[in-house]
Amino acid sequence: MLEARDITVTIDGSALLRRVSLAAPDGRVLVLIGPNGAGKSTLLRVLCGELLPSQGEVLLDGRPLRSYRAAELARRRAVVPQSSQLSFPFTALEVAMLGATVPGFEVSTASAARSALEALDAVGLSPLANRLYVHLSGGERQRVHIARALCQLAAPTVRGSGARCLLLDEPTANLDLAHQTLVLEAARRQAQQGVGVVAVMHDLNLAAALADEVALLVRGEVVARGPAGEVLRHELLSAAYGCEVLPNRTPGAGRPFVLPPAALTPPRGDATWAAPAGNAYVHAVPPGVS
Repeated sequence: MLEARDITVTIDGSALLRRVSLAAPDGRVLVLIGPNGAGKSTLLRVLCGELLPSQGEVLLDGRPLRSYRAAELARRRAVVPQSSQLSFPFTALEVAMLGATVPGFEVSTASAARSALEALDAVGLSPLANRLYVHLSGGERQRVHIARALCQLAAPTVRGSGARCLLLDEPTANLDLAHQTLVLEAARRQAQQGVGVVAVMHDLNLAAALADEVALLVRGEVVARGPAGEVLRHELLSAAYGCEVLPNRTPGAGRPFVLPPAALTPPRGDATWAAPAGNAYVHAVPPGVS
């Protein structure tokens, strides 16, 4: 289990996180939501070990994260940042293979290639395996890095070596509906295999579809945490985002969904417009995600 205890991050006199404590249990998906500047990405950077907290501790299996050697930590957690820069003339397959060729993994080139192809297929990129990374779109590049992380967690020396974690910062950004679904399915499969998944997401509807638990951050503090149905509530979201937010429920499964306030507001200058009771919304939910 990955756990943050009493985490505070202060940079240039400003507190980006204030006494944050939360846990990401094995086999569960925790989604971090909140307005811009709430501290979500900062918290993810602390959880993965990239940023040291000013106060508090991050634990992996009860052991301080800072006590792990880099190679040892690479066997236990994979990270996909919000954006990555790569200018080398690598193919998509070669970038994905980087996940399985970490020093100490002892994975053969053939095995790494097979694992990378499987990971690319999981995110819908196997047809582009031999295309140069620099020639891919932004959304395709993001999926290559997700494939790299999946390949890293699939490495033989990783399995059975304790808790494993997948940390994702805006994994569905720049993706269309079909590829959002593929990425959510891949994250859910990791959780089903015992991996603890932590994801930062701005799309509250996708967060509700993916998460076992949601943590709402506001000004560096966790103000609510629990199942999506308990956190995605009118009073909490309206206060957090500074605008009127009206959650509703999908038919059948009853997942919460949220429309932006503009969707319920008449066009400027149109006094005759009225929102129909059956306003449509679009929400792609992966098969098997509840």
